[in-house]
Amino acid sequence: MRARYTRSIGLPIQEEETGEQVGSISGILIHPDTGTVEGFFVYAPSMFSGEDLFLSTADILHWGLRVSVRRREVLMPVGDLIRLQPILEGNRPVLGQRMLTEGGRTLGRCGDVQFSTRDFRLEWLFPRRFFRWRPAVPASQIIEVTLQGIVLREGVLPATEAEVGAPMIPQLPEVV
Repeated sequence: MRARYTRSIGLPIQEEETGEQVGSISGILIHPDTGTVEGFFVYAPSMFSGEDLFLSTADILHWGLRVSVRRREVLMPVGDLIRLQPILEGNRPVLGQRMLTEGGRTLGRCGDVQFSTRDFRLEWLFPRRFFRWRPAVPASQIIEVTLQGIVLREGVLPATEAEVGAPMIPQLPEVV
């Protein structure tokens, strides 16, 4: 199954045995070098307030209308996960990052991503520019994610009609 990040926000997380809701998805952590989803940030309500915890993709049993986990204890503070600290401190996010081609053409900012719920790999990036969605770009076309932006291969991106020089209405042959 495939899922979009923006449609996953607010998705409830429940324990497998009891069916109790333990939180809801509030964010995503994507590894900028491998293109894998490392996990999700979870808002877990408590008695007087709530706390932000982290759910690793290795602890997800099922992804559907709800996300199933074995126990509540798989949700932990992100500061406890030492292997994720370089990713969090690296300042190379995928979401919100500027998307540009090798030649320097800006496509917009990455407003959404699509990922596989089987292996949690990125499949598509959705750029947004001036409040408008641009054509989706496959994640396989990413060259690298730098501090300046997401660099994409030049040749496979969809060209706009103005660049191709295609007329809006095709010309019909004249009848004699």
